[in-house]
Amino acid sequence: MIEIDEHAVDALLTEDPGGPVVMLNLLRFRPDGGRESYQRYAEALGPAVNARYGVRVEYLGDAGRALVAEDGQAWDMVVLVRYPSRQAFADMIGDPEYQAVSHFRSEALVESVLQPTTPVALPA
Repeated sequence: MIEIDEHAVDALLTEDPGGPVVMLNLLRFRPDGGRESYQRYAEALGPAVNARYGVRVEYLGDAGRALVAEDGQAWDMVVLVRYPSRQAFADMIGDPEYQAVSHFRSEALVESVLQPTTPVALPA
């Protein structure tokens, strides 16, 4: 699945524990220019959209060979993106400026996982 479903966003907000959310993005690119299309998506969002919603890329990396995974679970890229809240994420994807460039993301990917995570306090 590539597109963000409105029912999934509703569930994301309903299950909101409050506070920041870090979205785990696992990306598998189309072999015919997918990586380049994703780069256009990232550049088109740029500092304006990111600043408006408090978005911060925490980590961006090319994925290596999985040490433990089922067949078919090879990913090309991993991205961790921090949002100040789940509502900020929902507001961003509803923004007309975001929607105008989101097609680059769709065109880039064969498959993706977009998984919200909530910080867990580590024992001292």
